[in-house]
Amino acid sequence: MKMKKRIRLRTLLFGGVMTLLFLILISRMYVVQVVEGAKWYDLAKIRWSAAEELVAKRGTITDRSGNVLAMDTIAYNLSLNPKVINEAELTEEVIDGLHEILGVSKDELRKNVMAKKDDGNFVVHREVRNGGWQLDKSVADQIKAFREELLKENKEKKVYDVGIDLTDNLKRYYPRKTLASQLVGYLDRDGAAMTGVEASFNEQLSGENGFIKYEKDGKRVQLAEGDVEYKPAENGQDIKLTIDNDIQHYVEEALQEIVKKYAPKSATAIAADPNTMEILAMANMPQFNPNEYSVNNSSSYNHAIKSLYEPGSTFKIVTLAAAVEEGVFNPDEMYKSGLIKLKGVPTPIRDIKRDGWGTISFLDGLKYSSNVAFVKLGYERLGEERLRKYYTNFGFGQKTGIPLGNESTGTINFRYASDIARATFGQGVVTVTPIQQVAAVAAVANGGKLLQPQIVKSITDPVTKTTQTFEPKVVRQVISEETSKKVGEYLEQVVSDQEKGTGKNAYIEGYRVAGKTGTAQKVDGKNYSTTKFVVSFIGYAPVDDPKIVVYVVVDEPNDPLVGGGKVAAPAFKQIVLKSLRKMGVAPNYPADSENAQKEVSITVPDMKDYKVVQAKAELTAKAMTFELVGNGKTVLQQIPAAGSAVHPTQRIYLITEQREKLAIPDLKGVSLRDALEITSLIGIRLIPEGQGYIVSQKEETLNNVRVLKVVLAPPFSEAPKTEDADGTGDSEAKGEGEAGAEGEAPGTDGTTTQTDQQITAGDEASVNSTP
Repeated sequence: MKMKKRIRLRTLLFGGVMTLLFLILISRMYVVQVVEGAKWYDLAKIRWSAAEELVAKRGTITDRSGNVLAMDTIAYNLSLNPKVINEAELTEEVIDGLHEILGVSKDELRKNVMAKKDDGNFVVHREVRNGGWQLDKSVADQIKAFREELLKENKEKKVYDVGIDLTDNLKRYYPRKTLASQLVGYLDRDGAAMTGVEASFNEQLSGENGFIKYEKDGKRVQLAEGDVEYKPAENGQDIKLTIDNDIQHYVEEALQEIVKKYAPKSATAIAADPNTMEILAMANMPQFNPNEYSVNNSSSYNHAIKSLYEPGSTFKIVTLAAAVEEGVFNPDEMYKSGLIKLKGVPTPIRDIKRDGWGTISFLDGLKYSSNVAFVKLGYERLGEERLRKYYTNFGFGQKTGIPLGNESTGTINFRYASDIARATFGQGVVTVTPIQQVAAVAAVANGGKLLQPQIVKSITDPVTKTTQTFEPKVVRQVISEETSKKVGEYLEQVVSDQEKGTGKNAYIEGYRVAGKTGTAQKVDGKNYSTTKFVVSFIGYAPVDDPKIVVYVVVDEPNDPLVGGGKVAAPAFKQIVLKSLRKMGVAPNYPADSENAQKEVSITVPDMKDYKVVQAKAELTAKAMTFELVGNGKTVLQQIPAAGSAVHPTQRIYLITEQREKLAIPDLKGVSLRDALEITSLIGIRLIPEGQGYIVSQKEETLNNVRVLKVVLAPPFSEAPKTEDADGTGDSEAKGEGEAGAEGEAPGTDGTTTQTDQQITAGDEASVNSTP
């Protein structure tokens, strides 16, 4: 009986406990599923959900013809697992292998491979930022092959992981490496835009990342009926620049020759279309490769828009334009050169030739780059108020508005009478940037319109499929068209007069060129240095229909006896000649005109048996004009023959088919001799009318025979004639019409006697600094 009672009691106790547990379970289920149901559902969704960021592609940067200058491409980042590497006893193998592939020092790699946590255990993830970041595919492939080799060699030791990992992502790539590097700019290794177009147009180029969120099962497979949230990535906008890939190459090639010969601290050049102020090229030496993250900062500074120089004798162009506009410049008027004494100016202002050239005309004063002539024109005749007005109207002392960051402003600071006098020939109190110089001289060339420099041709949005284009922007009319034309004719004689003209080394056979040299002592302490100079040349061509304006400035060539006429003018000539040929600009007079000066010729390269694509590339690189005759893929013959010495503007005909298949090419501008050779090759009879060069052609049938009638005409213009006069021409050593170094530095009431591009003492650090 007692046993039954005990069993019943245990049963009731067990049942009660079970009932209590069940009630607790039910209560808990109620709380979880009803009271806190929403909370736990949200947590579950987080556990079920997965999210991936969709990275937007950064917009491309191209030149005006679509040649890519900057683009996104696949790159690889290297990371290591020190714990796995050390447990597998592969420390030395990994260090040696990666050292050979990456070129990173073994000490640096050892730091990564042996990295430990605070508790003394090896870390499980270590990014190799120094030398292992943003790797090209070729390098990544070598690392993958090395990893597979390690696994194979250690298979018997049951090693299944060697602790080397590669992840792919997008990186910025600059396929043309150093070309236009300071202009294009760069992104650092973390993708931050640092300089140039990359930084100034970062918002447009960047785009916006997207994402996808979805629900997954325990195996991380997307649920077919799960919720999906998706926002597509919006790629960055594509920017087409105004620069021309070929002209940029010509500019950099010319600067490289200067660097090779004169080893300057820096060299800068800008080429622009004076009619639109579209920048066709902008280059600085030394260059840098934006693909190389570790060495790109020191040379990424863009002197073209940031560095301030005293403009020197190139600034005389502005004073001349003002004098012509105001009617105070008479080219035939005579004056006494050598020196001039001014009231309120303690030191006389001298010409580079201390005793001058005697009594000469103001036009000869321009050719010799006489300081005295410009003091008379600017200080005595125009005066402070009008000078300041013209200098301001031409854009000095203000930013040009070029859409690049950190453009410098420059100064116009008249305090003393000597400041005004020196400003007339570009010394001391006027500081400018190269881009201001180009904009001002473009205004002189284009009919008097100051234009805002343009660097972007168009911006295309890949999302909306719309393209924004940029038109020339006129800031103001600074001089009349008539004045523009007269100044161009005067500046042309600075180049064409081979006896007096300081710019004679910029003369280009067949083209009318206007320009001005500059040679300047730099400030050294409180005085001007006698060994440190900045030399320059600025000009445009053709004078009657300007297509290009080019400015070349060289900081501290290693020879103190050279000037702008010797260093910068030849570079200008090389750039302009190749550019005009590339543009297809016909010469103002043919090479064998009686009045043309015989000085330029090139040797025709041998293109026979070249593939047409290769021949086109070769001739384009040499800036030689050519025409394909026929539709073949290989050059069978060429006219003129290989090795012929021809004028740089001579067209090269590439024959690609047999004569029975050939069409008649355009022969306009060709001499009768070459036309006869070409038509003979084609198998058509030539009937000429007149003498000189072909101006029109017409194919006809005469007695059932195909003939080509051509009309020839003599040269349509003549080369500028050199005037007779006394003088020494291009002076030696600081002698392009600029004075010596016996004055005080800028900012004093004394008058220095030299001109031309000097970097003020306060600006020198700026010139050599990085952004």
